[in-house]
Amino acid sequence: MQLKKRLVEIVVISDVHLGTYGCHANEILEYFKSIKPKILILNGDIIDIWQFRKSYFPKSHLKVIKKILDFTSKGTKVYYITGNHDEMLRKFSDTKMGNFSISDKLVLELDGKKAWFFHGDIFDNSVHHAKWIAKLGGIGYDYLILLNRVINWCLIKMGKEPYSLSKKVKASVKKAVKFISDFETTATDLAIDNNYDYVVCGHIHEPKIEERSNKKGATTYLNSGDWIENLTALEYNKKRWKLYRHEKISTIDEEKEYFEFEEKLCEQLIL
Repeated sequence: MQLKKRLVEIVVISDVHLGTYGCHANEILEYFKSIKPKILILNGDIIDIWQFRKSYFPKSHLKVIKKILDFTSKGTKVYYITGNHDEMLRKFSDTKMGNFSISDKLVLELDGKKAWFFHGDIFDNSVHHAKWIAKLGGIGYDYLILLNRVINWCLIKMGKEPYSLSKKVKASVKKAVKFISDFETTATDLAIDNNYDYVVCGHIHEPKIEERSNKKGATTYLNSGDWIENLTALEYNKKRWKLYRHEKISTIDEEKEYFEFEEKLCEQLIL
């Protein structure tokens, strides 16, 4: 028996990073199968072209792409907004194919209010001025997530709660905390200057909905988070935004090869 799908006016997701070890493809597939959106906004870093490797692109990752295409064939308007990890797609900006389109930014009118959507890497100097450092950091982050999965697999085997290494690192590094704060402030100040009621970003993997103001006015800042750790999306219905959080199916990838790799590595760590 097929479960009834939730009707959603707008769904926004970002930072899925298909093609990396950290991606929770099975979870996002489960989420996609539970909804029927009128509009789906993919707000950057959906496919991680920076870290693409022929040796790792599981079937579950391909199924996510197929499901996105299925949405378009069933009437959902899909907007793919490019990010830094999929910046190669920017050469195809303003391309439209039926219900699917690619752009660098998007403005929609929602019940009389203007919403501005963009990934947010434009505010990240490391992406523009030292791209090799940013790419190296992305690879390091991916292996940190991989190590974290191994540790959590061991913790669960011992009956203990899982632990997030990257969240701990972010919270303890003052520069990371300041970067996130500066990012949010810059995004909201620009939105207020341009009279946008909503500004919707991704990039920093920090899900949030927050009313922000300065001397010139006010706006609502929204960030869709990511599908590496937080497994979050933004949903818009009946003139209201909400932050959706998906429960993890497991702390390990369901691909057999990946499970075997974690098991061997865990045994080596214990020994």
